[in-house]
Amino acid sequence: MRVVIQRVSRARVTVEGRETGSIGSGLLAYVGVEKGDREDEVDYVAEKILGLRVFANESGRMDLSVRDVGGEILSVSQFTLAARIRKGRRPDFGNAAEPDRAESLYRHFNQRLAASGIPVATGSFGAFMEVESVNDGPVTFVIDRTPRREES
Repeated sequence: MRVVIQRVSRARVTVEGRETGSIGSGLLAYVGVEKGDREDEVDYVAEKILGLRVFANESGRMDLSVRDVGGEILSVSQFTLAARIRKGRRPDFGNAAEPDRAESLYRHFNQRLAASGIPVATGSFGAFMEVESVNDGPVTFVIDRTPRREES
């Protein structure tokens, strides 16, 4: 699983001209589910995001989480995060999870975030989306949770 998060002052996502989700101050999360990802890894990443201290305290230091500041989260599925581009010029999407599995884990991720009490808006899984955001900082992080493979 790979998630790119951006601290934003606002963000929104539209599908075919219709807004499917929007937030004010908070985090924009682009979520890529890879083959071999499991629910426990999704839970780990969700908890990491909820506790990540990327908002400024009264001294201007990054010391507060999205929970602490009463922020929101906009979660957007993005299978292209699973791409490999080491060889050639065409991205290889072979590491992306199958759509049914990816959608199930993406929904689980969003439910895990929402269970914390933080407002969570979403895009539309599998749709062509337009995402608009105002990156606050800019502040951007990549959370990469490589699937653990069973030893042979």
